[in-house]
Formats: sequence, C-alpha cells, structure tokens
Amino acid sequence: MNNVKRLPTLYIPHGGGPCFFIDPPAAFPHMWDGLAGYLRGIDASLGVRPKAVLVISGHWENPLPTFNVAIKPGLLFDYYGFPEHTYRLKYPATGAPDLAERVRKLLDGAGFKTDVESRRGLDHGVFVPFLLIYPNADVPILQLSLQASLDPALHLALGHALAPLRDQGVLIVGSGMSYHNLADMFSGRGAAAAADFDAWLGEAVQDPATRDQLLVKWREAPGGAASHPREEHLIPLMVAAGAAEGERGVRAFGESIGGKQISGFQFG
Repeated sequence: MNNVKRLPTLYIPHGGGPCFFIDPPAAFPHMWDGLAGYLRGIDASLGVRPKAVLVISGHWENPLPTFNVAIKPGLLFDYYGFPEHTYRLKYPATGAPDLAERVRKLLDGAGFKTDVESRRGLDHGVFVPFLLIYPNADVPILQLSLQASLDPALHLALGHALAPLRDQGVLIVGSGMSYHNLADMFSGRGAAAAADFDAWLGEAVQDPATRDQLLVKWREAPGGAASHPREEHLIPLMVAAGAAEGERGVRAFGESIGGKQISGFQFG
C-alpha cells in the first residue's frame, strides 16, 4: 500500500540575486519581506517533508535537459556586484543521483534525450530560495536544466513526464520570476503591463482543461512580452504546470515588489 502523500508542484519567485541576505534599497525598505515569508512558510504548508526536491531554475539552460548528478553539489555564485559576504553563503544539501536515474527513465519514456553533469554548482535560483525553504539543507536536491530552446510546449511536456514523481515523495519546483524585465524593474515604467500579465497568469493557471493551450501562447497575453523580454524566468512555470496533470493551479503568493506585481503558484 502506498502511504506517500501526493505532493503539489510549485512555481516560486526566487527574488533578485542574494536579495534576502543584503540590505534592501532605501526606497523599498521591506521590499523582499513578503516573499521571504512565503518561502519560509512552504515547508509547513506542505504538511510533509519531501524525500527529495527536483528543481528547475531559470538560471540554467542546456541544449538537452541536463541533471546535476553531483553527490555533494557546490554553489554557483552567478550574480555580480553584491557584498562580499554573499559570496560566502553555504548550502550543503546532498545531491540526488539516484533520483536523476529515475527521472531520466521517465523522460526517456516520453521521448526526451537528456544529459548529465556533475561539476556545475547549484545556481542562485536554487540555493538562495532554499536557504529559506529548507534552511538546514536537510532535503536532497536534484537540479534539472531548462532546454535551451525555451519552448513552452516542450517544457509543459517535460512536466507531464515528471508527474509520477509527485506520488514518490518528490517535490517539483520551478524557480523563476513571474515578472522579469530588469530594465524596467525599478524605472517606474511597466507597472500596468506587469499587473495585466500577473492577472492573466492567475487566470491561465487555474483550469487544467485550458491551461496548456493558454500558457503556450503566453507572449500574446496582455503584458506578456513586456514582462518577459526573454522568457527563461517564466519557463520553469511550464514544468510545474505540466507536472500538475489534471489539478488546478492557485496563486500561492502575490505582492508588489519594486512596483511590479510578482506571483508564485501552486498546483495540486
């Protein structure tokens, strides 16, 4: 008898660089407080500790979906110009090479070619939010790359293939930002486009009968192209949504950050 609780899938905003570990801008003194609170609350909200996490970050693209199979992955400090102490953060989570083999078989069965690598560290789209989600680094983490095409339909299909993991104690997390136009983020421009796209996303993710068709055409949505000049921070949502199968999506986090509406979503 399978007593493992089916886990939801998540699409989380991971903030900007090491944002939770530096002083916020004077103009926005509590800028990251709400998001930090949401991330810290995920563990309790799940009601169960996952056996492992499979995370897809907007900061890793490869020609093929690629697994980090390191037993003890290091950290990749892929941000620039921040205080020196943020380059000494530690997150000693164990890897999950055994999970990588299970995932590879699922993707192979769905027609995906995959690759592995063991030298790249976990990027800040992983270790920064997970320092808040599981601060003791006591849940194994397997990072899976985006495919460099950034094709939304392909990543929805990737998620569909991963869905059985949810019944095996694996938490599937897409880590990105629902708004990611860095040129406009603090400019005073683009607030209406961000709000329009956020509202559209909140509707689009809900109904599993129409979700895939809507998300594939995200760039045609109100504010879509303006909110994501390049889509790498949105595509992790497609994996989380695809893995939800027939279950509804809800907005689990929503707040104005730096004048732009940012959301996180939960499926199942």
